[in-house]
Amino acid sequence: MMKRALARLTGAFAAVTLLMPVAAAGPPGHPVRVGILEGIAPTFDPDRNPGHRALVEGLKELGYAPGRDIVFKYKSAAGDPEVLPRLAEELVASGVDILVTPRSRPPLVAAQVTKTVPIVMVGTPDPIDTGLAKSLARPGGNVTGLSSNSGETSAKRMQLLQEAVPGLSRVAVLWNASVKSIAIGFENIEQASPKLGVTVQSVRLTSSDEFDKAFAAIENGHPDGLIVLFGPLRGDDLPRIVDFVVRQRLPSMFEQGQGVRGGGLMEFGPNLEPMFRRAAVYIDKIANGADPATLPIEEPTGFEFAINLKAAKSIGIDIPQSLLLRADRVIE
Repeated sequence: MMKRALARLTGAFAAVTLLMPVAAAGPPGHPVRVGILEGIAPTFDPDRNPGHRALVEGLKELGYAPGRDIVFKYKSAAGDPEVLPRLAEELVASGVDILVTPRSRPPLVAAQVTKTVPIVMVGTPDPIDTGLAKSLARPGGNVTGLSSNSGETSAKRMQLLQEAVPGLSRVAVLWNASVKSIAIGFENIEQASPKLGVTVQSVRLTSSDEFDKAFAAIENGHPDGLIVLFGPLRGDDLPRIVDFVVRQRLPSMFEQGQGVRGGGLMEFGPNLEPMFRRAAVYIDKIANGADPATLPIEEPTGFEFAINLKAAKSIGIDIPQSLLLRADRVIE
């Protein structure tokens, strides 16, 4: 996906991917209890949630029959990150064999709650900088799995927004400072912006109560575009951000899977579905005795880039054909 634009990124990530063989041992002869700690999706629903479906399909391909060889216990914060520690404690107390933790906040919380239950992260940014692992090749603790490089991808978002918006010179970045990986992503945008000739307006928030103030700061700053490094706040935060972008007719770049369906202009980020499928391999290996401390962490080889042409039209932007050809999804 988006191969030409991401050749440098995927070339580096593929080297990490090859560290762990795909060969699987299969079900260990007893049900494996997998706890899933989710920050957003309220229920475990393989029929409707693409990530959940990919995880189940990946396990089936390895010989696991749900309900017989593998049992899921699901806990979701449903958009309220403050309850994650309690949910993690409940999963550990229930006797799960492995924890699966998608995105940024759940693995950090789970790692604080247990140092013994193996944790398989899915799409978690910057595990080394956030202290989840000592290295990608040998994590060294009870956390392994699939990570994403938020620094590289955040800088790429700035590039893509500049290509879409002629004359873009000032960009507001709305970012959640309570999540370390997002702070790292923002720092990388700041570092990349001088090379692109773009001035960055930092709009920092740490709680959902600060949105009115943040929106006012963006309006007063008169930026040419907005990059949203959203992170887990509350369940209604994303709709509020998208509504603001639409009302302001502001060219916007969101993380993958967050903004274009509601009216944002673009999204870019790692594709989580293959990561969920790949997480099945980690579950299988750990269930058969592998030590997570020695299982290499993989980084993404697939990225998704989405463009909303309806949003572009409402803003008055003509997306260059060269950019449209690199998009994985175009909403018309």
